[in-house]
Amino acid sequence: MQDLGNAINESLSDSENIAEAIGEIKRAGYDVFLVLEATIGFNKRDEADSDDDSEDVLIDEPTETTTGKVSFTTHDHRFLKALRIAVDEDA
Repeated sequence: MQDLGNAINESLSDSENIAEAIGEIKRAGYDVFLVLEATIGFNKRDEADSDDDSEDVLIDEPTETTTGKVSFTTHDHRFLKALRIAVDEDA
């Protein structure tokens, strides 16, 4: 898992496109920070599946549904508004 995280970080660090875009933002007078979130799931294969050497990409789907209210901070509201996402507080 650590090796995968390091590989992702290295590929982002080595990306000329990302470096160029960040450089443009900095030249415009802004500080830049980049936060990426990734969900990586691992499932141990059954012995019957171990003969299959293909590399499957698994998407972790929620197994349980919850309902309830979500509270947003002022920062959350500003961020969502900047993305032009309306939040219905009554829902």
